[in-house]
Amino acid sequence: MIQKKSNGKSNELAIALVSGGMDSLVSAAMANENHHHMAFLHLNYGQKTEERELESFGKIADFYNVPVERRKVIDVTFLSQIGGSSLTDNKMDVTSYQGDSEEIPTSYVPFRNTHIVAMAVSWAEVIGAKKIYIGAVAEDSSGYPDCRPSYYKALNALVKEGTKDGDIEVVTPVIELKKSDIVKKALSLKAPLELTWSCYSSEDKACGICDSCALRLKAFQLAGVDDPLPYHKRPSYL
Repeated sequence: MIQKKSNGKSNELAIALVSGGMDSLVSAAMANENHHHMAFLHLNYGQKTEERELESFGKIADFYNVPVERRKVIDVTFLSQIGGSSLTDNKMDVTSYQGDSEEIPTSYVPFRNTHIVAMAVSWAEVIGAKKIYIGAVAEDSSGYPDCRPSYYKALNALVKEGTKDGDIEVVTPVIELKKSDIVKKALSLKAPLELTWSCYSSEDKACGICDSCALRLKAFQLAGVDDPLPYHKRPSYL
């Protein structure tokens, strides 16, 4: 049984996967509500906004007082060598938001989350973490297949079978939330939304028209809250 202190937080070490975006921020904030000790993991996979995302990762880690020795950045740029995504392939343009289209957008990185979680599980075995928090979102996401609840159910079964003690769990605290509810959750947890970065194509100001910017802006607009990030364009998505 996990021992807990009087404030209800677990002494069990948890890893938060932090891309630098809003969903991973809120997932990390929820991990912080549940755990005294956290480790942060960020993966560079050759994405076009890699430097800006890494900057956000560092600032969010500072905000939550994650010790330097429990921050890890792993280079997985082999994903850009595989290609197949506008996030990593310079020959492919990042497409603008397609509304309610059922097509998976070009920003999908093939099987990315499996690679990311695999790195986290490996590190968890090394440092003794028992929970891995990831900010996957199903309903309001871009339709990525590796953001579905059924995927994480299967993945947890794999992790149980493929690890030494079989007691590491991948936790998806925002997977059933709408994006607008994630904004509200961030506000209720006083999570630093101003430190995040979501844009797929720009590092100075967010473009406002890529899939990620559109979903983010729509979420803020539905929540009735101003997005603190600067944008080249700030369309209404309502």
